[in-house]
Amino acid sequence: MTNRTYKSGQNRDQASFLPPRIEDYVGQDNPVRAIDAYVDSLDLIALGFRAVGSDGGAGQPPYDPSDLLKLYLYGYLNQVRSSRRLEREARRNVELMWLLRSLAPGYRTIANFRRDNPAALQAANRDFVRLAGSLDLLGGALVAIDGAFFHGDASKASILTATRLDERLAALDRSIAEYSAALEANDKAEEAAAAAPGKPPSGEDMAQKLASLRERRAAAAGDLATLNESGEGQLSRTDPDARLLAKHGQIIAGYNVQIVVDDKYKLIVAGAVVNDGNDTGQLHAMAEAAKQALGVAALSVVADTGYYNGETLKACEDGAITAYVPPPDRDRRLKEQGRFSIEAFSYDAAADVYRCPVGSELRPMQGHKRQASGKIAIRYASRRSVCRTCPLRQRCLAKQGERREIERWVHEAVIERHRARMREEGEAMMRRRKALAEHPFGTLKCRAGYRHFLVRGFDKVRGEWSLMALCYNFSRVLRIIGFDRWMALLAQRAAKLLAPLLIAILGASRLFSRHIAAIRRVSGQPAGPTPLCLAWPR
Repeated sequence: MTNRTYKSGQNRDQASFLPPRIEDYVGQDNPVRAIDAYVDSLDLIALGFRAVGSDGGAGQPPYDPSDLLKLYLYGYLNQVRSSRRLEREARRNVELMWLLRSLAPGYRTIANFRRDNPAALQAANRDFVRLAGSLDLLGGALVAIDGAFFHGDASKASILTATRLDERLAALDRSIAEYSAALEANDKAEEAAAAAPGKPPSGEDMAQKLASLRERRAAAAGDLATLNESGEGQLSRTDPDARLLAKHGQIIAGYNVQIVVDDKYKLIVAGAVVNDGNDTGQLHAMAEAAKQALGVAALSVVADTGYYNGETLKACEDGAITAYVPPPDRDRRLKEQGRFSIEAFSYDAAADVYRCPVGSELRPMQGHKRQASGKIAIRYASRRSVCRTCPLRQRCLAKQGERREIERWVHEAVIERHRARMREEGEAMMRRRKALAEHPFGTLKCRAGYRHFLVRGFDKVRGEWSLMALCYNFSRVLRIIGFDRWMALLAQRAAKLLAPLLIAILGASRLFSRHIAAIRRVSGQPAGPTPLCLAWPR
């Protein structure tokens, strides 16, 4: 074995007259300093943060919300989200010892801060987006919208549907009938059953099981009644707002998280948490939220096919939002049958008629039709005599059909303008959508491990999501502008925050000095120097 020299550490038993400071363990370019400077630049009272009580017993002062916010930002940036794990880290992690100045709150205090401040966390996330805008990190012209399912703090078995409850009631009814029959037979031969070992249970045991089954049936019937009264499709026993969501054959119990991503640096400018597994109705609401966050009058939006909806496209157009959403192929069944889809029929706006592939007209019928989706449509129909002799009849009508009918939404012009826009720019826009919308979710789920929520209920879940989005934006901005520039900008921001307070203190000091001088003049005392505590640079 060759003799080699290795680096050796310090002797743990070595005494030191002047032990190193905690400050010495955190480098000047350590990202934890960026967290500290950022939180110190916030007006937490204006954002709505509330202090939580101390876990040290009655009479103890509460923890400063800024310290707990720093703890959570550090935790979520380093994949430590559990309040118990944060408590352990605060006692052994040198960076957290520096950040919290050796404070070590208990896990209940840590958890209560996240639980009691969901609205403030959302406000802090919005404030960070405004800060990013002031740093010219937002384009404000094009955004991408996307959604992803996150697991909630509930199991799939804890979420009930009407179908599942009906099946449970039917199974319980069968079990009750079987036990009732067995109990009746057991009552007739109770003595013989009790005397022979290994026989079915006694009537008393069976009566207890029957009573238990009836209690379970009553509970299931109560859940079904509650579900019917609520008007909801599902009932969650654990997390009241979590729902069963299905996509691509996968079912989870949780929430649908919506995000809006700006195209300049892929920052999340708006987000929402819903429990509807369908993205169809989310386009306009998310686009409006992005407009407000960016402070712009007009905006271009790209999204996938799941967001296609006529009403939301019209709402976007009315709100100066240019949407790019691929339309779904809803005429696929007709194409598979070799029949003409609606795309084969051209609309003449001047004459208000449709023309079929052979040039015949489909004219509007009287009255309007309300479709299953609630939209009002006008029906256009061909002449039976024309369709009867048409050479392309088999490619247009069903076997028993006599004429072709087409339903046109009263605002179909919005759809036509959207289709024309997609034909011209759709392919390029969809490539940009993939590069924008899928990046944040990939980072959050794969790198950070944010695939589920630790809290329950819409308010708390939305607060935790705001914390996730804030940490994503924080990490990205820090990487974009660099540590030194970030610290300088936050120092300027903190100075602006303190300026009104300093001006108020200065004004009060000068007013107090004048009062002291007036009292001395009235009392005949000689004018003296202003007390040291009142001195202020002029």
